[in-house]
Amino acid sequence: MRLNRYLPLATPFLALIFLEFYSFNAGIIYIMLVFLFFLFFFTIRQLIVESGKNENVWNYCILPFLFLSSGVMFSTLMPHGYLVQILIIIIFLFLNFYFRSIYEFLLKPNNYKKDSLENFSSYGNFLALYFFASSVYGFQSFLGIDVWSIMFFLLLVIILIVYQVFWANKILTKANLLYIIILPLVYIELAWSISFLTLSFYILGMILAVSYYIGIGIVRFYLIGKLDAQIIKMYLIFGFFSILTVILTARWI
Repeated sequence: MRLNRYLPLATPFLALIFLEFYSFNAGIIYIMLVFLFFLFFFTIRQLIVESGKNENVWNYCILPFLFLSSGVMFSTLMPHGYLVQILIIIIFLFLNFYFRSIYEFLLKPNNYKKDSLENFSSYGNFLALYFFASSVYGFQSFLGIDVWSIMFFLLLVIILIVYQVFWANKILTKANLLYIIILPLVYIELAWSISFLTLSFYILGMILAVSYYIGIGIVRFYLIGKLDAQIIKMYLIFGFFSILTVILTARWI
């Protein structure tokens, strides 16, 4: 269908329009999310159908669903309107690049840049987890929500994130399913532990997100058979400087 070629561009712009309406009228949050979820599903399904490939549409939907939901949750805690606008632009740009990559991967393989979906999964899920984690820590502080309730919610999110990373990197096999159980349990134990720290929810979210990025990165390279000392050193250096930056800025946030 000729219409399908415009969907990867039209979908992010419709998301941008709805997000702008939401920024001025928070009451439409549920209508917006339901509409955009259906829009994402429809767009991805149309691209898969036209490609003729036997693909599971839900696997492609997980990342944009999580990224949008986490961004909207995070926006409710932002104190200034201009910060919300910056966040909306980030969501729009991510959706634009993601849907364009899916379009090229399914319909224009000659234009598809190698490892684009893998890279989007890596960075997109890192941001999504940061937004989600910061939000639940913020809700715990401001709304007094029980810690076990938010940990259960966060566990479900992390399971979806780990599953999506494994799928995008083509390591979603029966032999590796155990990692999809173990990794989220490790992360949720860390999330529960740091929830008792008297730090800003922004800082707590960043600590969890950085820990996730290090762990999932090392496991991912191990499972694809490319893990070596240099990669481990790279992740550890990233983690060290990230945590150090978090600690040094904790008193200001």
